[in-house]
Amino acid sequence: MNLLLLEPADFISDSKVTLGGRRLQHLLEVQRVSEGTSLRAGLVNGRIGEATVLRLTPQTAELAVVLSQPPPPALPVTLLLAMPRPKMLRRILQTVATMGVKQLYLVNSWRVEKSYWQSPWLAPEAIREQLLLGLEQGCDTQLPQVLIRPRFKPLVEDELSAIMADSLALVAHPGSGTPCPVGPLSSPVTLAVGPEGGFIDYEIDKLCEAGFQPVTLGSRILRVETAIPAILGRLFH
Repeated sequence: MNLLLLEPADFISDSKVTLGGRRLQHLLEVQRVSEGTSLRAGLVNGRIGEATVLRLTPQTAELAVVLSQPPPPALPVTLLLAMPRPKMLRRILQTVATMGVKQLYLVNSWRVEKSYWQSPWLAPEAIREQLLLGLEQGCDTQLPQVLIRPRFKPLVEDELSAIMADSLALVAHPGSGTPCPVGPLSSPVTLAVGPEGGFIDYEIDKLCEAGFQPVTLGSRILRVETAIPAILGRLFH
């Protein structure tokens, strides 16, 4: 936890909070704070600053909070991601939140198993939990927006033009022959990443018809959870 994330419900006054549960356990067992310890803190969807421990017990912590700084800037990218295996989804949600992605579409693909869409990890509270963990890691407070689109064709035909408007549209596609651009880029990016094995030819054709350009990271085929940070780092390093 590089940033202590606070919720509005934590505040007992304008400048004081009380904490329990997972965050208190982390403060006690990992960071080993004591009264007087200062920590970097931020309010979910708000500002960043400092929290100082005023009182500490095994059941609760009371902290004084001063939040005066804006969160780090978001990456200018919209990510369209074929629904990954649920176990992988948790790690990816944390990764995109850590790296500053603020809009993520989970989309369907022919290679996505139908059972993935019934995963309990798609529940709003489960998604939010993983995003918060990612924000804590990346010292950010702005929660990404996660939109679920379980039908590929309606997304492409009805929504995609608005999603990708005024952006450079790229689809990660092994073997495309066109190297992924090296940033930092001057324009926003809409990035589509397929499932394990990639988008099928029909899906690539539909994305290209919409204005996407297939790009590759080279001859090696990466796992989705590896490809995403690799591409984002290349585009916005």
